[in-house]
Amino acid sequence: MSEYSSISAFHEALYAGRTTCTEMVRYYLDRIVQTKHLNAYLEVFEEEALAKAHALDLRVKNGDSVGALAGVVIGIKDVICYKGHKVSAASRILEGFTSLYSATAVERLLAEDAIIIGNLNCDEFAMGSTNENSAYGPVLNALDNSCVPGGSSGGSAVAVQADLCMVSLGSDTGGSVRQPADFCGIVGLKPTYGRISRHGLIAYASSFDQIGIFGRNIADVGIVLQFIAGPDEYDSTASGEAVPEYKIEHNKSWKIAYLKDALFHPGLDTEMKEGYLRFFEELEANGSSVTAADFAYLDYVVPAYYVLTTAEASSNLSRFDGVKYGHRTSLNNLELADFYKKSRSEGFGKEVKRRILLGTFVLSAGYYDAYFTKAQQVRRMVVDKLNEILSEYDAIVMPTVPSTAFKIGEKSNDPIAMYLADIYTVLANLAGVPAISVPLQRHSNGMPYGVQIITKQFSEANLLSIAEHVMQTRRVTPV
Repeated sequence: MSEYSSISAFHEALYAGRTTCTEMVRYYLDRIVQTKHLNAYLEVFEEEALAKAHALDLRVKNGDSVGALAGVVIGIKDVICYKGHKVSAASRILEGFTSLYSATAVERLLAEDAIIIGNLNCDEFAMGSTNENSAYGPVLNALDNSCVPGGSSGGSAVAVQADLCMVSLGSDTGGSVRQPADFCGIVGLKPTYGRISRHGLIAYASSFDQIGIFGRNIADVGIVLQFIAGPDEYDSTASGEAVPEYKIEHNKSWKIAYLKDALFHPGLDTEMKEGYLRFFEELEANGSSVTAADFAYLDYVVPAYYVLTTAEASSNLSRFDGVKYGHRTSLNNLELADFYKKSRSEGFGKEVKRRILLGTFVLSAGYYDAYFTKAQQVRRMVVDKLNEILSEYDAIVMPTVPSTAFKIGEKSNDPIAMYLADIYTVLANLAGVPAISVPLQRHSNGMPYGVQIITKQFSEANLLSIAEHVMQTRRVTPV
């Protein structure tokens, strides 16, 4: 791993003249080549990254001012637009497409002199939990290449896990940052819905999607969040809430709840359940209170989530029709309807087609009230119950996923089993609250697993402090 354990450690060395931005970029470029088999990157911006690093080194040498993220090497998920660079959502339907503008999050990174080193692989249109749905092949877990890294932000997770960048950006619609962070043994944050602008994020489900951050420690995630969060005139759903300085509060006792229905769910690995119970005892020994809370809706959240997200996906993905941009069928003399069908059938992968069809079905006449309206009602109940619990406690802690990373191909023929793996993560997206997954320990099978922490809307400062407290309680070092 890089000799610098954090952004602050790198900056200390940079301004003391012990390293340079160019050295760091070359280090990561070499690592990317060495680990090419992991398939984490779809494209690496080698020349551009080196040129920016060289320019930053000159500014540092001359004593000129630089941004707060100067020289920080960042990878971005291939659903986040970067002007003049390809963006495909890991789909053949956008193969070769070059973005005409940058996402607001990217613009803010660049404004603070971060160096974006490349686009990271993901499930097609962020639909998946394993990164097996990419049109460009699966990403491999760096700890065990026979295992999935999680998804849909698998490339973003592995890039941090395998030391291929300092931090990375992903997107989280139902757990797509937290679940791969858990499988890879690193930190993954999904902020409050609206905390980070979605401008320039290719939409899957607009009322759920949120850009998230992967890192190896809480402080790095916090500093990146601080500079990319905030209002945005290009996104009406971006919150106008002031963005605080995310300082970690130490030595504070926290009032924490865990969901009984989550911990004693039959789908949770038994060894993991025992590990969580021991962990709760350790939290209490360190001064926090940990209390069981009832949450009766757990078995309803996955069905509600997939009804709502596929409905939104059906609408959002209708723009990819082969006319305006992206893949166009090579067949000639087709009627317009046949042209649309052929272009979309050739361009979209199997999982994307499945979700478009499901979304179209639940929105169709005769089924709208039976499915979509009911799912909205469930969402309202989930929001109310979570808010009720969070009004009494500083945070909710629960598993991130029911098991450790499983083998590639193990669940690819059982989409229902795959969807049920999201049972713990979709809660935060349904309610729009912030959540983070931090590494907890290793399973007897050798793979890591983490714990998920959820707090009230816009209380990321508390969330990061509690997450740091958790990592210090366990003295966890990311893999």
